[in-house]
Amino acid sequence: MLTGWLKPRWRRWIVRRIPPAAQVQLNQRRIFIMPNRVGAGFGLALMLMLLAGINYENSLAYGLTFMLAAVFIVAILHTFRNFTGLILKAGISGAVFVGEQARFRVRLESAEYAHQAVALGWPPAELQTVDVPARGQRECELSLPALRRGWLRPERLRVESRFPLGILVAWSWVDLDQAVLVYPRPLAGDLPLGAGGGKDEEDEGARVQGRGADDYQGLKTYQPGDSRRRLHWKAYSRGQGLLVKDFAALAGRDLWLDFLALGGDPEERLSRLCHWVLELDNRQQPYGLRIPGTELAPDYGDAHREACLRALALYGVAV
Repeated sequence: MLTGWLKPRWRRWIVRRIPPAAQVQLNQRRIFIMPNRVGAGFGLALMLMLLAGINYENSLAYGLTFMLAAVFIVAILHTFRNFTGLILKAGISGAVFVGEQARFRVRLESAEYAHQAVALGWPPAELQTVDVPARGQRECELSLPALRRGWLRPERLRVESRFPLGILVAWSWVDLDQAVLVYPRPLAGDLPLGAGGGKDEEDEGARVQGRGADDYQGLKTYQPGDSRRRLHWKAYSRGQGLLVKDFAALAGRDLWLDFLALGGDPEERLSRLCHWVLELDNRQQPYGLRIPGTELAPDYGDAHREACLRALALYGVAV
């Protein structure tokens, strides 16, 4: 209950202290430092040594205790120095499909001196550790599972260092304002032809072979996703296997992938449309896309494919 009460307040405080930005340089305001478990044990041992020295009035115990305490204080300065001045920059991250790993690139740069054993990532996953040379840079790639379509925006990134003695940890929570676009998972199925794509059997052949004449090409082996309305049942009854009638593309006809031409829930429809966008793009077949609120005219090429995939990914999603 207390955690639920504190968490939103902590988030508001950290946003004010370290606002989201594509580039963040760590400084005194953005760095937190505390003893870790090893450091806490080290401090407890110092307390016991001091009590032993007082009890036995042993000057050697005093000297050892004060020397180790001085080491602890110096370690605080060196841990902070190793961390301050580090620059983190957001890299370019490509789009992925649902079920894949989204890749987030982060560049670490040194403004002056080297930064040793810098770890970063999203707990509870294991953090990646890198060394950044003086006035140099290192790039690392972090991953998160893409579980649903739309924009994937990760939580704040934890950056920490326990250098040099491992008895203190300096850390920060940074938001590099990164996001990865997640496309629907491709799902094979019937071609969802809409108005303009043709209703008769030959029009359904518009999806194969690319552009060409409106003529019958013969029979081919059935593949998942082929229209069941073009199955050649006579050949199947003769024991020739499951075959479909193959047509060349229809010259002068527009092929439309239509959300409303499909059955099933919206996510399944989007997944099937995603499959056919990739399939038709691979065949260099011009196609258009219709989903509620969006219509993209028939075309082909990388730019058209990306526009269609983006429309599918963001359907019904607040941008």
